Amino acid sequence: MVEGWGEDGLRAVRGALHAQDGVALLAALRRGPVREVLQLAGDGVAEATARGLPGAVEMAALFLGALQERGFRGDEELADRLRAATGDAASPLPRPLTVDLEMLATLLEGDPAESGGRIDLSTGECWPAFTDELGLGLEAEEDDEPERWLYVPALGSRAGYRDMELFIDEIEDAALADRLRSAIGGRGAFRRFKDILAGDERSRSRYHRFRDERQRGRARAWLAEEGYRPHSTIFVEPS
Repeated sequence: MVEGWGEDGLRAVRGALHAQDGVALLAALRRGPVREVLQLAGDGVAEATARGLPGAVEMAALFLGALQERGFRGDEELADRLRAATGDAASPLPRPLTVDLEMLATLLEGDPAESGGRIDLSTGECWPAFTDELGLGLEAEEDDEPERWLYVPALGSRAGYRDMELFIDEIEDAALADRLRSAIGGRGAFRRFKDILAGDERSRSRYHRFRDERQRGRARAWLAEEGYRPHSTIFVEPS
């Protein structure tokens, strides 16, 4: 296992997920530390395990150990999904919903005055609130079929600010950590934080992975509170 994820390795993981190729996903996950891609790839690993793909049970065990050690919000819900795939579920899982966790996180963590939205429960598609202004007729559909939609509140940037604080605590470079800690005080904290990281490509990439994992986890946890879980399909493409 290499020390960190390179762009090629991450591209391989995302490509396998996009292609719905469980064999390629399991191979790609050996190219970096799984702790940094648990929420990104966990559903794919669960699906590969449920389908009995070679090496999937071992990868699921690795994921479960890393989830237990890390303990981000949403990690326990993902662990339940993996336990179910290995036949060790303690309780029934929430209803599956094919939803993009990254898009859901964007709705959840937007400006409360401007963002939020809804999920179409028939398709899993996320619709930002501003689409009401585009004349797409969603409001009329919501009135006609209210049970088809799940409202998504915009909760603001507090969780994102906490992500910056926690990331700073993990930085080994004391000088960089001090600069970032000073940067996040007061208005403009997010911009100053990003400006400093722009000069350190390795730390910037690590922060993006860290932030994305926490955002996906929060979206997963919120979805579980509403009685749903993300659903993905991984299959082996014919040779």
